[in-house]
Amino acid sequence: MPERVGEHEPGRLRAVPATPAILLADRDVVHRRAVVPVELAECARSDESTRVPDVDREREGVRSDDPRREEPVDLVRAHRPVLVAGESGDVRVPVPAPEGGEIRGRVAAEDHRPSGQCFREPRLEGHRERRYTIRAMRRWSEVAERVAATTRTSEKVRLLADELRTLAPDALPVAARFWTGRPFPEADGRSLGLGWVALAAAVTRVAGISDEALRAAYDRHSDLGRAVADVLAERPEPAAPSASPALTEVAAAFDAIGAATGAAAKAEIFEALLRRCDPLTAAYVVKVLTGELRIGLREGLLEAAIAAAFERPLADVKRASQLVGDIGATASLAHDDRLGDAAPSLFHPIKPMLASPAEDAAEIVGRLGPTVWVEDKYDGIRAQLHRSGAEVRLYSRDLNDVSDGYPEVVASARDLPWSGILDGELLAWRDGIVLPFLALQSRLGRKRPTARILAEVPVIFVAWDALVLDDGGRDGGGGLASLLDLPLTERRRRLEALEMPLAADGGAFALSHLMTVDSVDGLEAEFAAARARRNEGLMVKDPSSRYTPGRRGLGWLKMKKALATIDCVVIGVEVGHGKRHGVLSDYTFAVRDETHDRLVTIGKAYSGLTDAEIAEMTAWFEAHTIALFGRYRQVEPTVVVEVAFDVIMRSARHASGFALRFPRIARLRTDKPANEVDTLATVERLFEGLQQGPEHLVTASARR
Repeated sequence: MPERVGEHEPGRLRAVPATPAILLADRDVVHRRAVVPVELAECARSDESTRVPDVDREREGVRSDDPRREEPVDLVRAHRPVLVAGESGDVRVPVPAPEGGEIRGRVAAEDHRPSGQCFREPRLEGHRERRYTIRAMRRWSEVAERVAATTRTSEKVRLLADELRTLAPDALPVAARFWTGRPFPEADGRSLGLGWVALAAAVTRVAGISDEALRAAYDRHSDLGRAVADVLAERPEPAAPSASPALTEVAAAFDAIGAATGAAAKAEIFEALLRRCDPLTAAYVVKVLTGELRIGLREGLLEAAIAAAFERPLADVKRASQLVGDIGATASLAHDDRLGDAAPSLFHPIKPMLASPAEDAAEIVGRLGPTVWVEDKYDGIRAQLHRSGAEVRLYSRDLNDVSDGYPEVVASARDLPWSGILDGELLAWRDGIVLPFLALQSRLGRKRPTARILAEVPVIFVAWDALVLDDGGRDGGGGLASLLDLPLTERRRRLEALEMPLAADGGAFALSHLMTVDSVDGLEAEFAAARARRNEGLMVKDPSSRYTPGRRGLGWLKMKKALATIDCVVIGVEVGHGKRHGVLSDYTFAVRDETHDRLVTIGKAYSGLTDAEIAEMTAWFEAHTIALFGRYRQVEPTVVVEVAFDVIMRSARHASGFALRFPRIARLRTDKPANEVDTLATVERLFEGLQQGPEHLVTASARR
């Protein structure tokens, strides 16, 4: 016989017998750390609203008539605490369907013992079931909100694991993928193609506001998802809870947007989805759609949550994630206890292995030595080549298919007698010389390069690693074998054994030029030689290292320094995004045009300064603002910064006529007045000096 909490009497809380009650439980309330004991008397209707007694939520006590007397509610002894969402339609548990009666009471509290207990699967004998469900995308959004609210990685993992283990098989991969902030799998080459204009038009129609109101909301939040939630909260006709989309429905809408042709068609699909969303759900739909999730969630934490949810070894989850390149597919494999089935496959790009930066030769040799392998750090486009039979595909660093842009490489690889996956770099190459990145830039973004461009800037593929080969790379009919767990020495041996048409012989392939170094002095000498060839640095590798997709470990290090820096004056600042929302972290800077006695912009940088420096400079810039243009402030041209970069390019984007590739702030120059910043003439000299480009070493002819 269930018990109920009797009327409160000072000094004690008594439990008395009650008629058979219905116990409801809902994990979503657990996630909000609120325990809500509810008793539905016999014949209570499921659509009745709750009545909330006079409860002190902060102190978890029931107030008595005497304000000097307050006793804590015992939630574990006198009665069973149960959980229920704010509305009966939000509860995702099997619930019997009685009629009549009333809800006896509710107590809400924060972080007490029962809130950590599991109330996910209540069962009552003798009642027929009805299912009430918080729609999956709303629930996913609530979990994302709680993940963003905590800085404890263990709590983030717990929240995610609790949600993952309850999802249906079809929703599980979608939820996991969305938590990486991607609408599609990482290796999926599709894009949504929904720009600001189309997106904003849909939002303003649904919210019944002007474009200016949406922009104002964006200026307040520096986050488009938050801005959309802000304006939708005031719309005259809120979305009905019953219309809230499921995770799979959101994924289907994203698929439809990606497949639609034209901005109007894409916006129509997005608008239909948005009309079904409450403000919080809409915020996270937009965050995923734009790839701007920003909830402090690294993929490693998501992998840990998958391991915890399905009680699988974390190492197995990480390995599967590396091999399949899709966290959603990894979650499904973990759910089905099939992580061992994960394997790389052709035409599904693998995340590239990354190198950690380092500058000190002694430290590098100490980490990787005593013997290390050294290659030039190429200034091209990281690429992965997949081939099987006559099919050849090239994938960029971000796993996009770029095959059509480099037809000479595809054609050169088409008739080779092996199948597999190679890692390497696309470099501009003509007359036996690697051309500078500035030349290669003319090939970027071209889906169908013209014959003139192909003749002016031919491209080769410089291979430095073999990741997958058939039958050891000797026979096109063999089965595919992953080489990722083999040491680099063996992978390189198999790479060099492959038949490839080298550039010096009229083909479009080369091998990275490999050097062996066994001392600190030797590494310093190689680095100095690389700098003399106008190369920014070296790649230093442990010969015994295995290939770890998507990981920045210590098996590979990049030894580099900026080729040059310039001193610029900050003329404008802008509010940052994510964790830097609310501070002025985006700096627009300029050099001095002595000919016309003016400052001309040359770039914009977001990185390089510490949080403390940004906070200090935010206060200064706010006090020295000349004009305000929405998110952008024109400021007094007084603060000088030293800016590092990889290369200087011609550009009509800035008044100087130049732009910097990968600019970053090296330091604040508090010792330097604004009238001593670098000039446009200095920039032009640097540009001309970089035109020849670095002399990269590659092995482009047959080995003797």
